[in-house]
Amino acid sequence: MAEKGRISVNTENIFPIIKKFLYSDHDIFLRELVANAIDATQKLQKLASMGEFNGELGELYVQVDIDKEAKTISISDRGIGMTEEEVKKYINQVAFSGATEFVEKFKDQDTSSIIGKFGLGFYSAFMVSKEVEIFTKSYQEGAQAVKWSCDGSTEFEIENTEKENRGTTIVLHVNEDSEEFLEEATISGILNRYARFMPVEIRFGTEKITEGEGDDSKEIEQPKVINNTDPLWTKDPKELKDEDYLNFYKDLYPMSEEPMFWIHLNVDYPFNLTGILYFPKVKNDITLHKDKIQLYSRQVFITDNVEDIVPEFLRLMHGVIDSPDIPLNVSRSYLQSDAQVKKISNYITRKVADKLNELFRDNREDYEKKWESIGLFAKYGMMTDDKFFDKGKKFLLLEDIDGKKYTLDEYKSLISENQVDKNDNYTFIYTTDEGLQHSYIEGAKRKGYNILKMDSMIDSHFIQNVEHKLEQIQMKRVDADIADKLVEKDEETKHELTEDEQTKLVELYKKALGNENLELKVEALSAEESPVTIVKPEFMRRMQEMAEMQGGGGMFGMGMMPGSQNIILNGNNALIARILKEENEAEAHKLARHTYDLALLSQNMLKGSDLTNFINRSLELV
Repeated sequence: MAEKGRISVNTENIFPIIKKFLYSDHDIFLRELVANAIDATQKLQKLASMGEFNGELGELYVQVDIDKEAKTISISDRGIGMTEEEVKKYINQVAFSGATEFVEKFKDQDTSSIIGKFGLGFYSAFMVSKEVEIFTKSYQEGAQAVKWSCDGSTEFEIENTEKENRGTTIVLHVNEDSEEFLEEATISGILNRYARFMPVEIRFGTEKITEGEGDDSKEIEQPKVINNTDPLWTKDPKELKDEDYLNFYKDLYPMSEEPMFWIHLNVDYPFNLTGILYFPKVKNDITLHKDKIQLYSRQVFITDNVEDIVPEFLRLMHGVIDSPDIPLNVSRSYLQSDAQVKKISNYITRKVADKLNELFRDNREDYEKKWESIGLFAKYGMMTDDKFFDKGKKFLLLEDIDGKKYTLDEYKSLISENQVDKNDNYTFIYTTDEGLQHSYIEGAKRKGYNILKMDSMIDSHFIQNVEHKLEQIQMKRVDADIADKLVEKDEETKHELTEDEQTKLVELYKKALGNENLELKVEALSAEESPVTIVKPEFMRRMQEMAEMQGGGGMFGMGMMPGSQNIILNGNNALIARILKEENEAEAHKLARHTYDLALLSQNMLKGSDLTNFINRSLELV
C-alpha cells in the first residue's frame, strides 16, 4: 500500500535552496539531474574501490531519453540507488545533502570525484515539470525498489515497485510551458553545453556507424555518447604534445585562430585547481576576446562568466578552469570576499606572469614576434593588477618607430644621454599616429630623440599608468611641445628678434587671422624648425581626451578650454623674418595665414572652407 506524507521544508533548511536554485535559465535542471546521476555512479565506483561493494559494476553510464508522445524526459543511471529510507531522507528533507554525509563517512578516503550534493539539485526538476517520478533501487543486496512521485506541492507519494537493475531513473512529466525541452535539438544543446566533459559516459539518442570493410561492411545503429569523459585538462601535462593542446583549443573554439601558447594548471594544495588557459592572438578590439574562459566543477560546466573569479585582464584568455573549491551560485560580493577565490585568482595571475617571463627569457626572438598580441595582454594586466605590474616590468617591451623593442631598463639606458631632463626625469617621447604626427617626429629625430610607438587601443591608459607607478619617468607625445622643449633642459637658444619685434609679430598674426583672443607665443627655436607650430600640451590633451571619453567634453567643457593648444611662432625662422619685414600688409597677412594653416594641417585640424582656401592660396604662391 502506498504511503503518503508531506515533504519537510522549513526555514532552517530552505536558505541553501534559495542560494543554489534561483536560476534564471530553466535549462539548468538537466545539468543538475545528470550531475546527480553521475554523482550516484561515482559513489558506487568509490565503494567498489574500497571493498564496500563486491557486486558486478557492469557498464556504467547515464541515459537521457525523451518521449514526445508521453511528454516525458527520463534520466537513468546504474549507480548507488536509494532505499526507501534514503529517499525519505535525501528527497523529502529538502536541502539535506547525501553527498555531504557520504564524504564525512569516508573522509579518510579520496572523495574528490563526487560532484554534487545529492538531493539539492533534484528539485530544479520542478522548474519544467508538473509531476516528477523517481524509480530507484539500492545497490545493497536484497534491496526493495521504490517509486516516489510528487506534483510540485509539498505532498509526495512513495510505494514499492519492480525494478530489475540497481540505480535510479527520474521521469519528468513536462508542463505545457516547457514543451520546448521535448525537442531533441534542445536537449542535445543543453547536454553539449553543460555535460560535454562530465566524467561518466552520457548517452542520448543514437547514431549510425559503418562496421567492417568493403563488401563485408554494414551500417549499424548504436547509442550516441555526447561527452568526453577524459578531457585534456585532467591529464598529466608530461604526457601531452603541442598537437593535443591545439586540437583541444579547436574543439573549444572552432572558429578561432590558433593560440600563441598556453598554461596547464594543476594544483591540489592549498586548493584544488586544474585547467588549461590559452593566450589567443588578441586584436585591437579587446571585447571580442573577453569572457571565453569556461568554469567547471569536477568536469561539470558551471558558467563562462568568471569576472569575480579571475582578474579583469585574465578574462582575455581562453580555456578552462576546473575547481571544486569555487563556491557556486552565490552572490558577487561573497565571491569577491571569499579567501579561497582570492588564492585561486592570485595563483593564476602568478602562473601567467611566470609563463610570460619564461617565454621572454627562453626565446626572446619568438616573444618579440608575438608582441603585438602579448603586448595588449601584458599592458592590460599591468594596468589592472599591481602584482602583475611588478612582475611585468621584466617582460614588458617598448617598441620604437623603427620596430626595435626594448625592456624598460634597456630603454632607459638607450635614452640616458639625450632624453633626461634637468630634473633627472627620463622623457619617453611617443607617437600615436606616425602619419599624422610626421612633421613633429621629424623635428624630434633632428634632435636625436628616440620615438616610441604607442598606437594600440589601451596605450593612452597605459601611459598614465606607467608614469604613476614608475619613478622619474614622464611620457610626452611628440606633438606635446616643440622639439626643442620636449626634453626640458637648462639650455637656451638666442632670440634673433627684439622684444618690440616679437610684440609686432604677435599683433600681425592676430590681425591676419582675424582673432584678437588667440594665444600666440614667440619662441627662440632652431632655424630649421617650422615657422608656426601648434602643440597640444601633454596634461591638457590628456584631460581633454578623458573628458571626451566621458561624453561631450565633460562637465567643464574641456574641448573649449583655453590653453588646450599653444600656437608657437619661431622667431628664428627665415620665413618669419620675411613676414615681419614685408612692407605690403596684405602680402604679410597672406603669408602669416598660410604658415598658420600649415601648422593646422600638420595637426589634421584644417578642414572645410579653410582647407579649400589654403589649397587655392598655395596655387597662387607657387
